[in-house]
Amino acid sequence: MNETDHSRLHGPSESPRASAEQANELTRLQRSLLCIFVLIPLFVVIYFLSFWLRTEGKLSSDQWIAFLLTVTGVVMLKMMVFLWFRVHHILGRYVTFQDLITLFWAATVNQLVLAVIIYYLLQLDSIPRSVLPLDWLLTIMAVGGLLAVLRVLHENNWPPFAFFSKKKVPTLIVGANEAGESLLYAIVRNRKMPYHVVGFIDEDPERVGTRIGSSRVLGTLPETCQIAAHYGVNEILITTGGLSGRQVRRLVDEARQRQMQVKVLPSFEELISGRLAVQPRPVAIEDLLRREPVKLELDNIRQWIDNRVLLVTGSAGSIGSEICRQLLQFSPKRLIMLDRWETGQFYLEQELNRQRRDVQIDVQIADLLNEKRVREILESCRPDIIFHAAAYKHVPLMEKHPCEALRNIVLATRTLANLAMQCKVDSFVMVSTDKAVNPTNVMGACKRVAELYVQSLAGQSSCRFVTVRFGNVLDSSGSVVPIFRQQIARGGPVTVTDPGIVRYFMTIPEASRLVIQAGIIGNGGEILVLDMGEPMRIVDLATDMIRLSGLEVGRDVEIVFIGLRPGEKLFEELHYADAKYLPTRHPKILVLGGGRRDPKELHASVDRLLNLGDDDPWLIVNHLRKLVPEYKPGVTSPYADKASPLTADSHETPIETAPKSPLPLGEG
Repeated sequence: MNETDHSRLHGPSESPRASAEQANELTRLQRSLLCIFVLIPLFVVIYFLSFWLRTEGKLSSDQWIAFLLTVTGVVMLKMMVFLWFRVHHILGRYVTFQDLITLFWAATVNQLVLAVIIYYLLQLDSIPRSVLPLDWLLTIMAVGGLLAVLRVLHENNWPPFAFFSKKKVPTLIVGANEAGESLLYAIVRNRKMPYHVVGFIDEDPERVGTRIGSSRVLGTLPETCQIAAHYGVNEILITTGGLSGRQVRRLVDEARQRQMQVKVLPSFEELISGRLAVQPRPVAIEDLLRREPVKLELDNIRQWIDNRVLLVTGSAGSIGSEICRQLLQFSPKRLIMLDRWETGQFYLEQELNRQRRDVQIDVQIADLLNEKRVREILESCRPDIIFHAAAYKHVPLMEKHPCEALRNIVLATRTLANLAMQCKVDSFVMVSTDKAVNPTNVMGACKRVAELYVQSLAGQSSCRFVTVRFGNVLDSSGSVVPIFRQQIARGGPVTVTDPGIVRYFMTIPEASRLVIQAGIIGNGGEILVLDMGEPMRIVDLATDMIRLSGLEVGRDVEIVFIGLRPGEKLFEELHYADAKYLPTRHPKILVLGGGRRDPKELHASVDRLLNLGDDDPWLIVNHLRKLVPEYKPGVTSPYADKASPLTADSHETPIETAPKSPLPLGEG
C-alpha cells in the first residue's frame, strides 16, 4: 500500500508539528503524574510528623485513631488545593521567588479550609489545634526544599555534581549587574550551552566577594586575565554595554596575549522576549568603538514627528535608510523616501513595510537635479520636515570629477532648499561632514558651500534650516570597515593609507538618531556638531579587525601602507580652531557660534560658481577657493600646484577662517 492509498483509508497523516505538540503534551502529563505520586507520600509523612512533633512522639490512642481517620481526606484535600494552584508544574524546574509565593498561598489556603472542616464542621477535638500550623510550616519547608534540590541538580554547580560539568568550558562573566545575572541564568537554563560560569568580574571593587546566584564576584577588571589563568578559564564573556570601547580593546589585547578568547553576550534588545537561551558571539568592531548609549528626547521628538509628513533624500544610502528606520520608531503620518537608486529603494520599501504597516510609506524615484520633478513631489506630498542626506561622499572620486561634486552637492542642496521655502516646509535638516572644515578636497569644499547656503536662508522664510555635521560612519557602504572586511576575507593585504591617519567614528544608528535629535534642537541657521567620542587610528582599526577574525597581523594577513589618496587628510576636524561652540540641552550635540555671510553676496557667489558648468576643473577649484578661502588643496590633490592664489578683489570674505590645528579639537 503506497502513501496515497494509506491517506485514502486513514485520512491525511498528522504533521510533524502536530506530532511534536502531542509528544510534548504527553511528556507534561507524565511529569505531572510523577509529581503527584511524589507529593502524596510526602504529604502523608508531613501530616504524621505534625502529630509526632506536637506530642513529642507520644501519640495517644485517640490521636492515632484521629490520624488514621483523617489522613486520607487531609492528603486528598491538600493535593486538590495544590493542583488548583498548579504547584505540581513548578516541581519540574528550579525554584524562583514567585514559585515560593505560589507555594505559600497554596499551603495557607489548604490549612484554612482544613481548619474549617475539622474544627467547625466535623468538630474533631482529638486533633490538637497546633497540628495544622505545624503541617503548614513543614509543607512549605519540605516542598520548598525539594524545589531547591531540583535547582541544584539542574545547575550542577555544587561540588558533589561537579563531575557532570567537566565537559563544559570554564568562563568568566564581566559585569556583575542585572544584565550579568540574567545572562548567568540564561546560560544555566540552556543545557546545550558549553559554559560553566566560574565567577564574575566587575569594575566596582566593593562588589568583590559578593555573590550572584551561585557565582562569586572574583575581582576587578584589571585582574581579569590573572583570575582567568588561576581558574583555568579560556573564555571571557562580556555583557553588551558593560564596558567602554577602550576597556574592551585593552581586555581583548591582554586576553589575546594569554591565548584566551573574549566574546560578547547579546544585549536585552537583541534577545527575543521570553527566550533566555543565548549564544555568545565574537567581539565585533562596534564593541571596540562603543560608548554610552545615545539617549533621545523621545517626548519632544514625538511631538515634532508624530502625525506629520516626512521626506528623506538619499534614502537608499547608509545614513538615509537608517534615518528612515529610526523615524518609523515614532508615528509619522507619511514617510517619503526620495532617491534615484531604484534597487536600493525597492529593498528598503520591502523592509520598512514589514516593520510598520500602519505608516504610509511612499517611494519616490527622482534626481534632485531635476528641479521640475522635485517641485512636483514637494507640491503633491507637502512634507512638513525634510532630512537631506543625499550627496556624494568618496573623496578621491570627487577629486577626479569636481563638476559632478559641484552639481550633486551644491546645486542639489540649493535646489531642494529653495523649493523647501517655496513649498512652506516647516523644517529642513541637512546632513554635513567634518570634511567641510578646513577642506583639502573638492568634496569637503562643496559641502562647506552647501552649509553656507543653507545657513544663509535662515530667517528668510518660516522654514527652519538646520545643518548637522559629523565624521565617519562605521560600516557605511563603501567605507573603510567593509573594505577591510573584504580584504581580510581574501587573505589580505589590508591597505591603510598612512600609519598616522586618525578618524572619528560613529555607528550608523547613533549618527542617524543624533541627526533626528539635532533637528529638533536647532532654532534655525545653526551648524550643530555631533560628539564623535574617542578618535581611533585607522591602522589600529585594521589590526583589531584582523584579530577579531581570528588571525594574526603579519603572520596571516599583512597591513600595507599605500599613501594618502588624492584630497585626504591625516586627521579630520569638526570645527575651526577659533570657532565658538556652545552646549545644547543634549550632551552629545554642540552648536557652533560665529557670524554668517551676507546672503546676497553669498548667493551671487554660489550662482557664479554653478554657472561654470562643465568648465575646466581647475577653474572650478579656484572659484571654490574664493568662496571658501580656508580650502587649501592637499599635497595629494591634483590641484595642489595649479590652483591660483586668491586675488585681492575677491568678494568672498571668510567668516570662520583659521589655520589648521595640529590636533582635532572639541572631541570627548
